[in-house]
Amino acid sequence: MGTRLRQFLLLLGAFLAVYFLPVGSGRVQVSLVEAFAMLHEYAREHVLLCLVPALFIAGAIAVFVSKASVMKYFGPSANKLLSYSVASVSGTILAVCSCTVLPLFAGIYTRGAGLGPAIAFLYSGPAINVLAIILTARVLGLELGIARAVGAILFAFLIGLGMHVLFIKEEREKAKQAQGFDLPTSDDERPLWHTGLYFATMVAILIFANWGRPLQPTGLWAATYHAKWTITAILLVILALMLLRWFRRPELKEWTSSTWAFAWQIIPLLFGGVLVAGFLLGRPGHMALIPEEWVARLVGGNSLWANLFAAVSGALMYFATLTEVPILQGLLGAGMGKGPALALLLAGPALSLPSLLVLGGIMGPRKTAAYAVLVVVLATATGLIYGSIAS
Repeated sequence: MGTRLRQFLLLLGAFLAVYFLPVGSGRVQVSLVEAFAMLHEYAREHVLLCLVPALFIAGAIAVFVSKASVMKYFGPSANKLLSYSVASVSGTILAVCSCTVLPLFAGIYTRGAGLGPAIAFLYSGPAINVLAIILTARVLGLELGIARAVGAILFAFLIGLGMHVLFIKEEREKAKQAQGFDLPTSDDERPLWHTGLYFATMVAILIFANWGRPLQPTGLWAATYHAKWTITAILLVILALMLLRWFRRPELKEWTSSTWAFAWQIIPLLFGGVLVAGFLLGRPGHMALIPEEWVARLVGGNSLWANLFAAVSGALMYFATLTEVPILQGLLGAGMGKGPALALLLAGPALSLPSLLVLGGIMGPRKTAAYAVLVVVLATATGLIYGSIAS
């Protein structure tokens, strides 16, 4: 099928959906309101503090990280144990959702990272969030918390390797093209520790600006939460000093241009996906086109269907960072099985309808579909195994 024919069919489908939309129906009207309410909530709570810093980090990766360095550590010819190990545990320091990790993934993928390590990083970013795993253990039980942590790390490895195998021909071609790259060694380069500290500061800003309120009002997590804006402000001052002393004006201009390119590529699709997700599924605790009671009723027990439905639902729903835990708490209280709960925990934070739409624009529909299927299949199988053990 030609590109123009596909574009025409997409436009035709969108037109027919809007043309025949039963706007007079009360349920549809509520769903439309819920779609914009979800977009409003996303814009207020996630764009400025999550997405914007992530876009600047992605722009910096594209400009200040040499392609040769990416190829050495994450390229298709890199040491597999090293690249997959680093990529698979990267989520422990990034408290980001499936949409916020997209600019970071786009940054390393467009610099030549191998598909497997890049996908491992894409999955691990939102899935192996240490705060979310701790919260899961405290609210939903130690068993489920441990199962989520172990499952997420294994998933990052397996999904990355699976994508590498599925698209091995393309990876081999990329490896051939990468053979001529070496790490730059010229004396006039910026010192490596300058670049490392620059990136570490930006990642720290992303982490502390989004530090969530802990359940307990005392302790290290609570103290960090109360000091997070002071810490973030200090980090911003440090970043500003770095930019003034270590970077030239043309470099900063290139950085902002690269950041804008990622923003223009990602934000329109992301906002469109949030609207669709809000229209179909709504925000937690709010009715949309598909009632939450249906979801809770369909994921009781530990059948193949219940686990598959939980995994697919998780892959389509949008979960802001840490919100999957109270959602699961409510669904477990409504009769959801432990196996489907784990399946949703492993599929939900790493995927969403908005992120799938954006990924289609970054790496194409075939790779995006393969990634989604791998996540859903592995989540379903893991849920079945865990459910049979935990029941």
